[in-house]
Amino acid sequence: MSKTTEIGPKAKPEPTKKSAKREIIELLIIALVIVPLINIFVLQSYAIPTSSMESTMLVGDKLFVSKLNFGPRIPNTPLALPYVHNSIFGAPSYTTMLELPYMRLPGFSSVKRGDIVVFNYPPEVDKGIPVDKRTNYVKRCTAQGGDTLQVIDGQVYINSKAVENPPGLQHAYMVKTSSPFNPKTKEKMGISEVFQGNEIGTYIMMLTNQNAEEIKKMANTDTIYKVTQLKGEFNPRVYPFNSKLPWNIDFYGPIYIPKKGDKVKLTEENYALYETPIKKYENNPSLEWKDGQAYLNGQPLAEYEFKMNYYFMMGDNRHNSEDSRYWGFVPEDHIVGKPVFVWLSSNPFFNIRWDKSMRTVK
Repeated sequence: MSKTTEIGPKAKPEPTKKSAKREIIELLIIALVIVPLINIFVLQSYAIPTSSMESTMLVGDKLFVSKLNFGPRIPNTPLALPYVHNSIFGAPSYTTMLELPYMRLPGFSSVKRGDIVVFNYPPEVDKGIPVDKRTNYVKRCTAQGGDTLQVIDGQVYINSKAVENPPGLQHAYMVKTSSPFNPKTKEKMGISEVFQGNEIGTYIMMLTNQNAEEIKKMANTDTIYKVTQLKGEFNPRVYPFNSKLPWNIDFYGPIYIPKKGDKVKLTEENYALYETPIKKYENNPSLEWKDGQAYLNGQPLAEYEFKMNYYFMMGDNRHNSEDSRYWGFVPEDHIVGKPVFVWLSSNPFFNIRWDKSMRTVK
């Protein structure tokens, strides 16, 4: 007898169930390899800790920073714990047993005037911290290599032309009122910083021009004026900390920002401006000034050719921002990325600001 052939779909083999060991290995690969690589080369989340960019970005904003816009930077310290920037339980989260030189992959663009930029804090070079492990700051690029910047009565000029100010630009104003300033008015107008003055009824407020005009029209406002330092009034905290350049945060410069390949003549007048970038950021520790002349490696140095591009960063909250006016240039190897999206905004009491969340950064 012939055998009967069964016709019909064959039963599908049951899928092989992953072992617990394999699932753990896959999770570890994702957590310890894939996600850290995304953070380094593509996108990373940051939080805004200070008010220096108010009202553009607020304290408590959680934002995504693109590493692709300016080109991903190869880590100087590749041997480091993931998800931790520079320390854990008070100890370094990295080792300098392997340190790589500055390298950056191609990006969509270079840093331009007006860009909001996350970068590493340059003065921490004095602490011996590797570049990629220095504190993260966020400011707006006010001038780029090749620009001459000057601040006159709080207004920024680039190459002798006044620049268009960011829409959220703020300055400090002295406000005197005949009755206490209503906290609800502050909240309604989006004013985040109000400080009590020395006298009853006086306040120091960080305001946009629009805020200032609105307060000026209020019935209980007696006087309101912008608080500025005077021209020629030397502020010893302002870079380059030299009384021969009597600058302050409202009257600053002119100062030339160097770009890669620039050959700048070093003179008694400008040596203080360029000593730090040449000596510390471009690793020329033997640079010195003596007998009216710059010396490098014991040899006279009439001019210096810069190896990197430099930038001048300022906060949009101009009177409450520690920025390039206080510590000078930002070298290109300190550039981390470009903020692109605020995914959550919350105040210090963890109350979510829904109207400020889920927005692009401009």
